[in-house]
Amino acid sequence: MDSLYFIADRETKQKAFLKTHISSRFLKSAIEHGQIYKNGVQTTTNVSLVPGDELRVDFKDEAPNGSVEHVPIDIVYEDQDVLVINKPPFMVTHTSRDDLEGTLLNATLGYFERIHLKRKARFVNRLDRDTSGLVIVAKNPYAHSLIAKQFRTHVEKDYLALVLGTPEDGLIDAPILRAEDGVRRIVHPDGKPSQTGVKVLKSFDDYSLVQLRLYTGRTHQIRVHMAHAGHPILGDTLYGTDDRLPRQALHSFSLKLKTPRSGWVMVKATLPADMRALLKN
Repeated sequence: MDSLYFIADRETKQKAFLKTHISSRFLKSAIEHGQIYKNGVQTTTNVSLVPGDELRVDFKDEAPNGSVEHVPIDIVYEDQDVLVINKPPFMVTHTSRDDLEGTLLNATLGYFERIHLKRKARFVNRLDRDTSGLVIVAKNPYAHSLIAKQFRTHVEKDYLALVLGTPEDGLIDAPILRAEDGVRRIVHPDGKPSQTGVKVLKSFDDYSLVQLRLYTGRTHQIRVHMAHAGHPILGDTLYGTDDRLPRQALHSFSLKLKTPRSGWVMVKATLPADMRALLKN
């Protein structure tokens, strides 16, 4: 069984000490299920601590949160807390009423079963069905809580895209609002602040390969910003007209994040075949 270990560095109440390290939600669950141990003995959370006391918090086994499917997944990084997967295009991340099978969640649960990990698959981020690239899966609620909070502001998130024309390097700072149809997003003064960094890597006849950094995380942010700048993503018929690919040529390429027990890691995902093919033409 995987466990967290903490050493008390001051005299305090046990619950107060643990709340500085783990989320209130996870702490509440650990209390309810008797997962907390002081110096190897199961304990309640109102006892006092002195410097040097060791606290252990166990992760309980969990039932899968979806059907288990044994299909290959492209793992680019793994430690005891997280799994980072290079998601192929045309795969849904989460199960839903319309997608109960064939999702990345189903495939991840299959991998968990193969490594004998009895946990739910907790996704820190998600990608659109047609967007490929890096998806982070937390192996326990502790990791999910920490990385999800970090992901909003401190994780470096870079994408690669093929866009019409050649944009200017720089920052697109344009607020994004949900359109009246409830599906599309638009740049609008009443929208939420949204920032995307743009860097052209290579130009071709009528399109370019660009690297894009997300400084905020709005739905469809890159697609909306590139269309607003006059350089929609190839294959993105929702925000443009180009149809040379059957999906938007957008790939989550690089992530830099701090994992709970391994520290800072940088992970990268190779481009899928359909985008590589256009780079050769």
